Amino acid sequence: MTAKDSPHDRHFVRRRKAAQAGLHLPTEMELLRGMPFLSEDIRSDIREFAERLSRRLKRNPRFEIAPLVAALDDLAIGQDEEAVQRVETALGEATSFDDMSAHTARLRFRFYLASYGYPDAAAKIAGETASMALRDVRDHGDFRLVSRALAWAMAANTYAFMHRDGPVRWPPSKVVRDVCAYAAEFETAIRQPEPDEESKDKNPPAAEKWDDFLDEPVERAREADGALVVVRSIGNDTTSEGKRVVKEFDGLLNVALPLPVTPELAPVRAKLAAEFPYATAVIDDILRQLVGRKHVHLRPTILVGTPGCGKTRLARRFYEELAIPYELVPCGGLSDSALGGTARRWSSGEPSLAVMAIRRHRNAGPIIVLDEIEKIGTSRHNGNFHDVLIGQFEKETSSRWFDPYVESACDLSHVSWLMTANTVTTIPPVLRDRCRILAFPEPGPEHLAVLAPRILERVYADSGHDSRWATSLDASELAALSANWQGGSIRQLERLIEAIVEARERHHPRQ
Repeated sequence: MTAKDSPHDRHFVRRRKAAQAGLHLPTEMELLRGMPFLSEDIRSDIREFAERLSRRLKRNPRFEIAPLVAALDDLAIGQDEEAVQRVETALGEATSFDDMSAHTARLRFRFYLASYGYPDAAAKIAGETASMALRDVRDHGDFRLVSRALAWAMAANTYAFMHRDGPVRWPPSKVVRDVCAYAAEFETAIRQPEPDEESKDKNPPAAEKWDDFLDEPVERAREADGALVVVRSIGNDTTSEGKRVVKEFDGLLNVALPLPVTPELAPVRAKLAAEFPYATAVIDDILRQLVGRKHVHLRPTILVGTPGCGKTRLARRFYEELAIPYELVPCGGLSDSALGGTARRWSSGEPSLAVMAIRRHRNAGPIIVLDEIEKIGTSRHNGNFHDVLIGQFEKETSSRWFDPYVESACDLSHVSWLMTANTVTTIPPVLRDRCRILAFPEPGPEHLAVLAPRILERVYADSGHDSRWATSLDASELAALSANWQGGSIRQLERLIEAIVEARERHHPRQ
């Protein structure tokens, strides 16, 4: 009997279903092992636990724990982060409280705070999970919790990086998704280690351990020293068309292409935050995915905001600062499946967009920016654009993407996708579920003093003039802008500044 079908695991599954149904309050150990909160809602879990602990403490009332009981009662009424912190503080100060009960209660409240994105709490949860993982390995040869402990450690490191300029909070659902994503990456890494020369034909012991309880091993292309072979063969290469495609892909066929290296992130953040001061939360959210990564790769992400708020420019500037090859694709008018490539037998035959980007930049991990993705047509005549995206967003299918032009599987697993949209209502739910959706804010009037000088320089540059001609805006010009722009569209602000430049040219023309 393997670890994955042990009686203990069947018991865990039953209790998990009960927790999801709101019939079982998970224990602290079950939470560490990945069981969801009561009714899959952290507030319900906090309220139920606070009420139970308060009732238990009131059975034997003591003066020393009165502040703790009061804090628990407050928490049962309102389950906000500050109330959770007050209870954790009260637990630390409580005396005459059973040591084991105090330990488990503190552990639970640390788990709550970790789920809100507190880095210190996440680090403690990583340590507790690692201790459990070590016991599982020693006692049962069960490695499953190892990846979860590493995931919490990764989360703690990520949150600490993002907290360096002040507290940042994320909804618990996001933290849970992040931890699960990190755990999945660690599982894959442990399950598929790179064999050495002497054991390439053998399954490493660690891989055998993981395959005992993971459903299906995932075959992944080997990444050798920061490079990846994207195209390993050309289909029907003995035909005239096949020979032409072989020649077309000369230099890429069975060639390991470089992966984009993650640069120093702090300077990137500083520069982008200075240019987009109103969108620092979005900048941090995107950069946070790169913390600890050797190579740049992002989960498909959609920036959603009002027209003209600057989301497309940020997407472009983001990858310019990271010095990563990218393609910007306007989606207005797109409707068929040509994104996924067209068969070579047609005169219009061409590779998929991702393969063309890889070929153009000779890089295995370019970024593809899809601008205004909500404008993609939904007709299924000649295929559907969304269906192609779904296949390329999934790690399993993208690593073996069959390109109809190449007529062979291509590894597109390191291509990153960033999209912009004015609304997500017209984007199919099946596509939204595979993406991280980030709300992109509008700039406010308080950002005018930062935005206006940068836009002024850009206006002069776009008109073909040296940016040194961009004399700083004087008090009257700033006052005019402030009176006519109350925040919102960057495009509107650009038009106002263009009008100022035109007025300058009329009254003070350059000789």
